[in-house]
Amino acid sequence: MLLKRRNDINLNMNWTKNSNTRAIIAMLVATIALSSMTVFVKIIGPNYHPIQITFLRAVIVLVVLAPFILRSGIAKVVHTQKPILHIFRALAGAASNILYFYCYQRMSIADVTVIGQAVPIFVCILATLFLGEKVGWRRWLAISLGFSGVVLVINPSGDIQTESLVALLATLLFASTFLFMRVLGKTESPTTVVFYYMAISILVTGLAQPFVWKSLSYDFLWLMLGVGVSAAIGQMLMSYSLKNAEASIITPFKYSGILWAIIFDLVIWNLSPIFSTLLGGFIITLSGIYIFQRETKKKSK
Repeated sequence: MLLKRRNDINLNMNWTKNSNTRAIIAMLVATIALSSMTVFVKIIGPNYHPIQITFLRAVIVLVVLAPFILRSGIAKVVHTQKPILHIFRALAGAASNILYFYCYQRMSIADVTVIGQAVPIFVCILATLFLGEKVGWRRWLAISLGFSGVVLVINPSGDIQTESLVALLATLLFASTFLFMRVLGKTESPTTVVFYYMAISILVTGLAQPFVWKSLSYDFLWLMLGVGVSAAIGQMLMSYSLKNAEASIITPFKYSGILWAIIFDLVIWNLSPIFSTLLGGFIITLSGIYIFQRETKKKSK
């Protein structure tokens, strides 16, 4: 009996270990996929409006995810208890994408990516303001440290660029989607959340297409396919990763996106990150990981 119990414990430990390993690999691949998406957007350049790119991205992602939606059952996916929250989540997400795409077209991928890693800092602040969550002095210290890293990135020489402020606003909007997700995640399936996100994004950005639409070239179609497919792969793998391991385990690997952004900038555009970007990214990463660790520890109590 004792031997059987030991064997069961060993099997559970091995399963947990294997599950964590798969989740980490999924997060790493998801980060590469999402980093690749930014490369496609930058190659497209400012010739196409970010609203048009956001619209087509949502269409392609919805098409790629259609088999999963059909397998789950359309009626089950469409059913929701919180339609208003889905609208706000989708609007914030779509606006964030538009602003990020604007920045990727005009800034180095590394700079935008580093600023985007400040999401945990904004999530912590927004959760305090709107969800009434209590934040201890340690996390406030980490938030302050993280903001110092953001300042280093957006203001390295005392001259703040408009694009940097736009990237900061995009990060704030993206962080707000995490608050909506915290509420939606209690009753809604990931498939339902993604479906409404993409469907509402298509409807909202579709209204603007008569004003921003530009005829699609052959090269643009291939690049746009890369944007949509890499986004879909990134979304699916990230959802798998978050579902199969604790956030405290996989979050540090999400910051590998900074490394990929630097590599892509260097290899494709021969752009080397300046010291303030590297230092700011290091500070933001440490701050973000600490905030996630503290939140996880708080929830486990």
